[in-house]
Amino acid sequence: MAARSARSSTTRRLLYSFYSASVNPAPQTSTTALLTGNFHIRYFSAGSAAAARLRDEKEAWWKESLQKLRNIGISAHIDSGKTTLTERVLYYTGRIHEIHEVRGKDGVGAKMDSMDLEREKGITIQSAATYCTWKDYQVNIIDTPGHVDFTIEVERALRVLDGAILVLCSVGGVQSQSITVDRQMRRYEVPRIAFINKLDRMGADPWKVMNQARSKLRHHSAAVQIPIGLEDDFKGLVDLVNMKAYYFHGSSGEKVVTEDVPADLEALAIEKRRELVEVVSEVDDKLAEAFLSDEPISAADLEEAIRRATIARKFVPVFMGSAFKNKGVQPLLDGVLSYLPCPTEVSNYALDQSKNEEKVTLSGSPDGPLVALAFKLEEGRFGQLTYLRIYEGVIKKGDFIVNVNTGKKVKVPRLVRMHSNEMEDIQQAHAGQIVAVFGVDCASGDTFTDGSVRYTMTSMSVPEPVMSLAISAVSKDSGGNFSKALNRFQKEDPTFRVGLDPESGQTIISGMGELHLDIYVERMRREYKVDATVGKPRVNFRETITQRAEFDYLHKKQSGGQGQYGRVIGYVEPLPPGSGTKFEFENMLVGQAIPPNFVPAIEKGFKEAVNSIVPDSSFNYSLLFSGVSGSLIGHPVRMSVLFLNDGAAHAVDSSELAFKLAAIYAFRQCYTAAKPVILEPVMLVELKFPTEFQGSVTGDINKRKRHDCGNDQEGDDCVITAHVPLNNMFGYSTALRSMTQGKGEFTMEYLEHSQVSQDVQTQLNGMDESMEQFQQGLIEVEIEAEHLLLARHELVEIDRVRNGNREALTALRKRAKTTKTSVPSPFESIMRDVDPRPLVKEVCATCGDHDSREKTLLMFPGTDVFAAIPFHAAHTILEKEQARLDFDSKKLRSCVKEKSFSISEKGVLADKISPGVLRSLVTLSDKPKSETPAA
Repeated sequence: MAARSARSSTTRRLLYSFYSASVNPAPQTSTTALLTGNFHIRYFSAGSAAAARLRDEKEAWWKESLQKLRNIGISAHIDSGKTTLTERVLYYTGRIHEIHEVRGKDGVGAKMDSMDLEREKGITIQSAATYCTWKDYQVNIIDTPGHVDFTIEVERALRVLDGAILVLCSVGGVQSQSITVDRQMRRYEVPRIAFINKLDRMGADPWKVMNQARSKLRHHSAAVQIPIGLEDDFKGLVDLVNMKAYYFHGSSGEKVVTEDVPADLEALAIEKRRELVEVVSEVDDKLAEAFLSDEPISAADLEEAIRRATIARKFVPVFMGSAFKNKGVQPLLDGVLSYLPCPTEVSNYALDQSKNEEKVTLSGSPDGPLVALAFKLEEGRFGQLTYLRIYEGVIKKGDFIVNVNTGKKVKVPRLVRMHSNEMEDIQQAHAGQIVAVFGVDCASGDTFTDGSVRYTMTSMSVPEPVMSLAISAVSKDSGGNFSKALNRFQKEDPTFRVGLDPESGQTIISGMGELHLDIYVERMRREYKVDATVGKPRVNFRETITQRAEFDYLHKKQSGGQGQYGRVIGYVEPLPPGSGTKFEFENMLVGQAIPPNFVPAIEKGFKEAVNSIVPDSSFNYSLLFSGVSGSLIGHPVRMSVLFLNDGAAHAVDSSELAFKLAAIYAFRQCYTAAKPVILEPVMLVELKFPTEFQGSVTGDINKRKRHDCGNDQEGDDCVITAHVPLNNMFGYSTALRSMTQGKGEFTMEYLEHSQVSQDVQTQLNGMDESMEQFQQGLIEVEIEAEHLLLARHELVEIDRVRNGNREALTALRKRAKTTKTSVPSPFESIMRDVDPRPLVKEVCATCGDHDSREKTLLMFPGTDVFAAIPFHAAHTILEKEQARLDFDSKKLRSCVKEKSFSISEKGVLADKISPGVLRSLVTLSDKPKSETPAA
């Protein structure tokens, strides 16, 4: 027995999966049982023929289940019929039992449009997941929005899918968002099939759309079907692979009748089938060999060749139909099974964090370690709902999984599969599946494993917002819900950003367009009962340089104790157009002129210098007064590369802080010499309107400084494609409706940031003489805020033991009581981190010495300090600075009140002192000297 036990303990353990028994077990395939989580795990010992057989059976079972699984997305231009197509797919597969239209009169709406806003507006706002069964295959589907403002929904869907259906309108053809969606499919290497929809509409022309797909999308494609009639005469389809005709009977087209090819279409069918074989032969060697040998091409051979070429992304088969008229959907589903890949036929990779991000190929097997990607988040009634794509392994309810990005270990309390906004609880799911979990706090793009590996998946591409506007709650009582709404929306949508305007203190939201931001404002009102007021939309400008400029800057400070010393030498030059890079840093140092440990600080300094300033808990306050963003209008600098060639360091005084500040000031030194210009977002605009309004529409769009891309005629409609600055497109929807009597429509998507015209740059950068004088005054009162940084740096080096802190803090508070003021909040923040005794000593030892307080005040620029420091010290510094600037109180007060020095309106750079600080100074000057000032 002992020997037998020892042998058992050393043998490998095999997983054997079987279906769980029920009271009345119903017949169930292995695929269905596995995908519904209806299986258990048992352990068997190896070392026998029975165990080997069980292992083989298990592997065959997994393989069969994965081969009969498809993960697909449906994407298209807006109003091409994506959601209508998905509704028919769900109906024919038995997932729903009644068809509802997107804009149906019954008020129910399509199943995949679960939000009230989606049903009211007739558009898809959020991607929605569902699943269905077709001919014993399991199909997971994600329906995505068509509007460009919600492009992130398409991005994260395509990131996790194995295949896709690109829907094209037979009348509109290849439109702007069609091009964008196809580009996204290429980015994530997603095999796709095309579906030309709406063949029942007047003006339908599938062959024109085919030619557009080949020219505009560069598709190597061919039709696998031809229509039987068009427009009102559209009756069915001819399958070119099997050379059969399909007709769709029944009240909802549920009965597919197969007949011979109509005699009047036989010649066209033979011609198009030969064209299909020729096109596929160009990318498939096996079919090409048979074709060149004049061998007959069977339906099975042609189908296999199409599948190989489609999965290899060398060919796009084109299907046809009308989802609204219930024709062509079932053959399209057959095409999904026949031509799109299963999870094991797609190559997926992870980065091994334990091996310096070495690229690892994932097997896609349920036997491997768990690897899952969180690609979408939603806040629901039960907490955060996290959508996961499982790439390897098995996840079970109650499992503990590890977030590799954060290192946190979390439990899976609930595991579900989604059917639009409905959920089905499951016990477990395996590789290839798309599921959702509750109660797992994470960010979009995080990777989860079972803890045995440290793999991370590459995340999706997130575009930069192109538009911003100020927002505030109407009622002060709504502040809590206002913050909750913004936090939730920002977490769910990576393209929705929230910030704070440092000049006005207003909350700023940024997004992909007017509709994008309008939807969130409306959702805030409906879901959180918060009425909000919004300001005029603002364009997110950028700056760039146009020529090379050199820098040689020495940062040297000596104020007692360790000083600051850092010298950087190099040059900055523009990146070539279209490089797509925000900023690059190149370390060209040779030798030890600058110790290598200081180079990261230099790079960080340059990166801070090219980005706009948004203070946070770790903010370098000296930047607030140093004008390190673009010097034209204060926006981030893009499309530039900086080379560090040389420099110098000091054995004692050099530090990371010194070199970081040197980098910041070096950028200031060379930026103007690099001839900076302003960039504005340019949109690709597509207009469609009746020809009778061509004159007025063309004249209006020309006033908006368009650059033509093309003019087309589609029946009685005129189609104009143009590049137009976003700044000129505000309110265009209303203007177009007015010019075309409500018959015109347009779409636009972000194209690029392009240089503004000279007159626009002058307007954005212009300031009158008085404003220039005031800016010069601000420069003269530059507060040496790096004193604070130096103080912090020196204090960190002092003994961090806090034994003497309590006594010093008590003494400071006693002094504070005698001056009727509170303990300075900046002191408290330092005390939490370092030993504050040297700083406290200076304040407490000379409580009545205004000069000493003035020095302390200079160390802490910021609004709160003026309320915290004793009043007389604050008033002293105010009077000295006013005298030195030759600004009396009235002038200062009027400058501050004039539109609060809004950067966007006046172009004043907050490079030395912020308007918030100036307001505090004015407030202090108005207070009697016996009072304690308020910030």
